[in-house]
Amino acid sequence: MKVSFHGQSCIKVVTEKGITILVDPFISGNAKCDLVVAEENPDYIIVTHGHDDHVGDTVAIAQQSGATVIANVELATFLSMQGVENLAPLHIGGKRPFDFGIVKLTQAFHGSSTVQDGKIINLGLPTGFVLSVDDKHLYHSGDTGLFSDMKLIGQLNPLDIAFLPIGDNFTMGPEDAAIAAEFLQAKVVVPMHYNTFPLIEQDPHAFVASLNPELRGKVLEIGESMTI
Repeated sequence: MKVSFHGQSCIKVVTEKGITILVDPFISGNAKCDLVVAEENPDYIIVTHGHDDHVGDTVAIAQQSGATVIANVELATFLSMQGVENLAPLHIGGKRPFDFGIVKLTQAFHGSSTVQDGKIINLGLPTGFVLSVDDKHLYHSGDTGLFSDMKLIGQLNPLDIAFLPIGDNFTMGPEDAAIAAEFLQAKVVVPMHYNTFPLIEQDPHAFVASLNPELRGKVLEIGESMTI
């Protein structure tokens, strides 16, 4: 499968069968994203949690493309109320087969909410996920702090690639992300969730250089892709 990075926590996966999965499509208002909302036509959208920089343009893209949105139950219910028709609600620890492979939701230590009419709306628990396609396994942690059960995620899934936040302040920073990489033992570790806002400015190349030499880190520039 081909994986590309589009700023913040947005990635796009295209399988060998040509099925497209878009993750956390924060496009509008994001100067670090190279995508154009009107041009996106994914088959699936995975949303890790309810914060605006992850839900992003999910509703508009789902409505124009007919994409199925995969999210935790509460967030999926909220999105249905916003006009999204095709939904696949899951919850942490649960997995579901799709025509491209399997998605399993994992825990994340963060929040998941939005604000409407001056009120905070809780949108369930934040999540990460493991995406299994054609015997390849991708882990996207979502927004999270470091937690020791990342070891278990790596043990249960021989990970080919892992996307980890390094921005600090709202998620784990580079030091904790390096420990997470040790726990997961993915073949490739890609930093995400950095440099979108001043509070999360980091040097992704310094993060990659800090990793244990036995681990392979790779910085994907905005719009850059790799095949796994």
